[in-house]
Amino acid sequence: MRDSIPGLQDPDLSRRQSPNQLSHPGAHGRHYKKRCQGRMRKHVGDLCLQAGMLQDSLVHYHMSVELLRSVNDFLWLGAALEGLCSASVIYHYPGGTGGKTGARRFQSSSLPAEAANRHRPGAQEVLIDPGALTTNGINPDTSAEIGRAKNCLSPEDIIDKYKEAISYYSKYKNAGVIELEACVKAVRVLAIQKRSMEASEFLQNAVYINLRQLSEEEKIQRYSILSELYELIGFHRKSAFFKRVAAMQCVAPSISEPGWKACYKLLLETLPGYSLSLDPKDFSKGTHRGWAAVQMRLLHELVYASRRMGNPALSVRHLSFLLQTMLDFLSDQEKKDVTQSLENYTCKCPGTMELLTLPGGPTLPPVPFTKLPIVRHVKLLNLPASLRPQKMKSLLGQNVSTKSPFIYSPIIAHNRGEERNKKIDFQWVQGDVCEVQLMVYNPMPFELRVENMGLLTSGVEFESLPAALSLPAESGLYPVTLVGVPQTTGTITVNGYHTTVFGVFSDCLLDNLPGVKTSGSTVEVIPALPRLQISTSLPRSAHSLQPSSGDETSTNVSVQLYNGETQQLVIKLENIGMEPLEKLEVTSKILTTKEKLYGDFLSWNLEETLAQFPLQPGKVATFVVNIKVKLDFSCQENLLQDLSDDGISVSGFPLCSPFRQVVRPRVESKPVNPPEGSKPGDLSHVKTLEAILNFKYSGGPGHVEGYYRTLSLGLHVEAEPSVFFTRVSTLPATSSRQCHLLLDVFNSTEHELTVRARGNEELILHAGEYQRMAIQVDKFNFESFPESPGEKGQFANPKQLEEERQEAPGLDIDSKLDVHGTHPSLKRTGEASVEGLLNQLVLEHLQLAPLQWDVLVDGQPCDCEAAACRVGDPVRLEVRLTNRSPRSVGPFALTVAPFQDHQNGVHNYDLRDAVSFVGSSTFHLDAVQPAGRSACLGALLFLYTGDFFLHIRFHQDSASKELPPSWFCLPSVHVRALEAQA
Repeated sequence: MRDSIPGLQDPDLSRRQSPNQLSHPGAHGRHYKKRCQGRMRKHVGDLCLQAGMLQDSLVHYHMSVELLRSVNDFLWLGAALEGLCSASVIYHYPGGTGGKTGARRFQSSSLPAEAANRHRPGAQEVLIDPGALTTNGINPDTSAEIGRAKNCLSPEDIIDKYKEAISYYSKYKNAGVIELEACVKAVRVLAIQKRSMEASEFLQNAVYINLRQLSEEEKIQRYSILSELYELIGFHRKSAFFKRVAAMQCVAPSISEPGWKACYKLLLETLPGYSLSLDPKDFSKGTHRGWAAVQMRLLHELVYASRRMGNPALSVRHLSFLLQTMLDFLSDQEKKDVTQSLENYTCKCPGTMELLTLPGGPTLPPVPFTKLPIVRHVKLLNLPASLRPQKMKSLLGQNVSTKSPFIYSPIIAHNRGEERNKKIDFQWVQGDVCEVQLMVYNPMPFELRVENMGLLTSGVEFESLPAALSLPAESGLYPVTLVGVPQTTGTITVNGYHTTVFGVFSDCLLDNLPGVKTSGSTVEVIPALPRLQISTSLPRSAHSLQPSSGDETSTNVSVQLYNGETQQLVIKLENIGMEPLEKLEVTSKILTTKEKLYGDFLSWNLEETLAQFPLQPGKVATFVVNIKVKLDFSCQENLLQDLSDDGISVSGFPLCSPFRQVVRPRVESKPVNPPEGSKPGDLSHVKTLEAILNFKYSGGPGHVEGYYRTLSLGLHVEAEPSVFFTRVSTLPATSSRQCHLLLDVFNSTEHELTVRARGNEELILHAGEYQRMAIQVDKFNFESFPESPGEKGQFANPKQLEEERQEAPGLDIDSKLDVHGTHPSLKRTGEASVEGLLNQLVLEHLQLAPLQWDVLVDGQPCDCEAAACRVGDPVRLEVRLTNRSPRSVGPFALTVAPFQDHQNGVHNYDLRDAVSFVGSSTFHLDAVQPAGRSACLGALLFLYTGDFFLHIRFHQDSASKELPPSWFCLPSVHVRALEAQA
């Protein structure tokens, strides 16, 4: 019981005092008497303090101090001073020094001023009334001494007296325990007074007190108490230091059975003192707190202690925490050592994301490796252009809210803006592979292997497809694409990713990643759609077409054709998805080109393909597209000039002597490589045509919801020149309804070429050869063409309407001529179009006149062949007029003048003795309405045999002057008069 009382000392210590203090010449001398009285007073004070007689103990301690100080009895003097301090502490802090304490509270209302003065430095007060002492059984002599006693110690005096007592204890080598206890008591008092710096001085003294022959348990207890006291005064790092010393003492080499569990527990208690928390989230906020070197040392000791405890999971967790939180402070060699140790541990016990419960009850949170690798940017990728779903357009927008009667509302717009910040404006498709791109960085000085890296999602059932990657040392930003397949529809949120690094499995959430940039993590998943894959019969092209709309072509093919050649493109449509392909639309678009195309560049018949629908998964349908290159076959003036310079005339050749000549190229005057800006008429110029085929398809649940996909096929066609028509002209034929079309043809290829028109023989042209061909054609009635769609109002553009009207005659003539060119050696055939060659003058020669004139001799049409008659027999002559114009014409007067052609350029019109008219030689035709007919009759009498020609001339009257001369094209009449029959 004595050991538990503050200030109570063992009297046997007096026997161990130094000799000069114990020796005295007179055993019953004055000093000895005072020493005995002082020690007795101190002993009585201890008893009073034990009995709760606080006021009496103060009196006895004061008197003991005075007596012992006078005789230099330092050991007992220190004990008396300690007792006086203890009694004063009890008075000032009745709650004690071990817990929450406060100043003494008086129940008497008559002492408020005294209570205030008690806490002021130097304040003094009389605590004991002599009368009260008499009632307590103390004799009157003692009460007189009490009356002379001083007040109890003030808070400042208590500390001074403690210092004095400790200084007295330090004089004795064997009083270390007492000195240590006094230091501890002083520290507790100073902690109440919030005087931390003075308390640290007492504790620093206590550290250096030499206590001999302490057991290991006592040493652990001593360091633990020091740690608690430092914690009490707010010296947390100092407290952690001594607690760590206590932990190391638990596993000292001198202990036969080291207490690793106690060591681990004490080490955990030191963490707050070093600003260390085992929650990795605390290290992702702001700057690093604490000394990293000390923290790493402590974490290494935790790893070692947990391993010696036989708990490898704890070792892995602490080592993972060390690598995650202290990565910036580890040297390159330390990083290698730590990762090597971690791999050794995880071989036996892999790291997980589960909470670990410690023996004492607290739990260790998981440690995700958010720095291995470091993620800087997360971006959800849209599907490839060929797989992106598109919503079918309707009259009312799908996104327009119908809750408000206004077209625009700022409240709705604000809400949409908030939603846009959360949800990305594209969609993913159920069952299709979706991608998320991460920009990662490897901070390690060696190659980092990341295994089982996949996505963490919520909202939709999602199948993540893990990936494995290897990042080079200090790689810088490196793109990594993580993929997965949504299995259901709805709204999916990408929350983060999971990895396995060094055997530790980590779930890394985007919310816990500092400094990560993202454009959104929520996207809508729509119902499944079919997937179309196309393959063609043509080789792939190295040219990637870029449509003006920004769409991308999934496949590009190329083909090389001669101008006018047609080739079939066979496209195989394969459904590689899981849904049936039900709908298909095909459109084409020709990219911007300077070349003039004639006819349909691309044509197809979709019904044959749709007959194979619905196309089930894994099935293939065939789609055929006809590619027809039909550019301008005319040649520019530079070529005509070259031909003329070579001594070749391109006009004036009679039909009876066709011209055949080989063009001699002048190498010295022509550059080998034509310039980039060469004209289209350059013979060596290869023209490029580009077009895009768009396949719009849908099916399955996505089709029900109104979604479809588009797939684009790029077509790159290189059109080489084949034949050129350098000049076109016409010659009249024997019939007024026919004419001869003259074409000057040039073979610009390096192969032999045969050219044939409908009804004509083949014309063989060698490489670089030039030749003229004549084609007899029937004149055309251009007014009888049906109306084009443009004339019916479909096209409002007048320019396009006029172009259609001008192209219609050339298209009809070209179809009637049907000119083809064939390369026998290449077995390739193509058309040779004259659409771009026919100028207005040629068209007028090829056009039937609006007024159709027919001449009949004896009822037989006379146009091509000679009409036979007998000399002396009257010959009936009839002239018919059919009005095909939209206006009324006539009346007309015609005169018939017979003549003979002597075949030398001389025409003899003086035939009064050879030909006689039965009646007048002038014929009269009345006015003819549109689509009407009229005829006039006459007769002739031939008096001699021979070949006669009839020249029918119109009178120059007002009716004929209003019409163009081409309208009065009458056929020539050839009559052969034969001998009269006997």
